[in-house]
Amino acid sequence: MANLDKFSDPNVTAKGEARARVALTHPETLWFNTGTLCNIECVNCYIDSSPTNDALVYITADEVRDYLEQLVSRNWPVREIAFTGGEPFMNPEMIDIAECSLAAGYEVLILTNAMLPMMRKRIKQGLLELNAAYPGKLTLRISLDHFDRANHDTERGKGAFDKTLQGMNWLRDVGIRMHVAGRTVWGDSEATSRAGYSALFAKNGYDIDAFNSGVTVLFPELDERAEVPEITTACWGILDKDPKSLMCASSRMVVKRKGAARPAVLACTLLAYAPEFELGTTLQEAEQDVALNHPHCAKFCVLGGASCSA
Repeated sequence: MANLDKFSDPNVTAKGEARARVALTHPETLWFNTGTLCNIECVNCYIDSSPTNDALVYITADEVRDYLEQLVSRNWPVREIAFTGGEPFMNPEMIDIAECSLAAGYEVLILTNAMLPMMRKRIKQGLLELNAAYPGKLTLRISLDHFDRANHDTERGKGAFDKTLQGMNWLRDVGIRMHVAGRTVWGDSEATSRAGYSALFAKNGYDIDAFNSGVTVLFPELDERAEVPEITTACWGILDKDPKSLMCASSRMVVKRKGAARPAVLACTLLAYAPEFELGTTLQEAEQDVALNHPHCAKFCVLGGASCSA
C-alpha cells in the first residue's frame, strides 16, 4: 500500500528530501487535448475517455490560433503541434485546427484510433487536402495497443483491431504518414513487442519502423496506486538522468475544461485532471518549473523513460 504522504508536497518528499523539479528548457511540442469524448471506451484509458465523458470539451480552432500566436510572442522554438483526446476526429473543427497549425509552419501530429470518426467522408477529404498542401508535415499516430488482435480487442472491444486496420489501410493507400502507439500491459519484452509489430507492418505493407522508438512508441502502464519511488534532486546523478530529457522540459498541453471561460495550460499530457499541474491560462504563465510530485512523473517519465512526443 502506497504511503499517503508521498507525492503530496511539491517541494519535499515524504522523507523530507528536496523534490526534483524540471525547467522548460527547450519547448519543442505544444499539445492540445481536443476533448475527452471518444467513440469507444477502453479498459484502461489514462484519461477516462468515452462516448459520454466531456470533462474536457472540444477546443476550437480560434482557441488554437490564440496559442499559436502566443508561441510567436513568447519566442518558443516549437517545431510540432500535437493533438490527443478522446478521439481528436470527434471534434468537429479538427481539420480546421490541423490546417491552421500547418499553415503556421508547424509539423502536426494527431493521435487517433483510426476508426469511424476518422473514416467519415468529410474527414478523409480534409486529410487528403492537408497532406497534399503540406507534404511531409502531417503524421497520424495510431493507437494499436498490441500486434495481436485478441490482446488489442481485450482493451478496446471486440472488432476494434480490424476496424483500426481498415483505417490504417486507407492511410497507407493514400500516402499519409503513420506512427503507432502500443502498450506493454501484456508483459512482452521490448524485443518481442517490436518483432511482433514489425511482422504486422510487413504483412500489411505499412511503412512504419517498428524498431524506432519515436515511430513505434511502447508506453508503460499508468497506475496511480502502484508503489513507486519519489524523485529527489539527488536522483538525477544516481540514475544518470538528464532532466532536460523529460516531457515537461520540452512540452506543455492545452485543455478546455467543461464550464471554463478559457483553456488552461498544463505541465503534462498525462495529468489532465491533476489541478497541481495546471500552470495558468497563458504560455507565459506556463514557463514556470514543474515539481515532479505525481506517481506518473516517477514511473512513466523518469524511470520508464517514456515520452508522448517523438
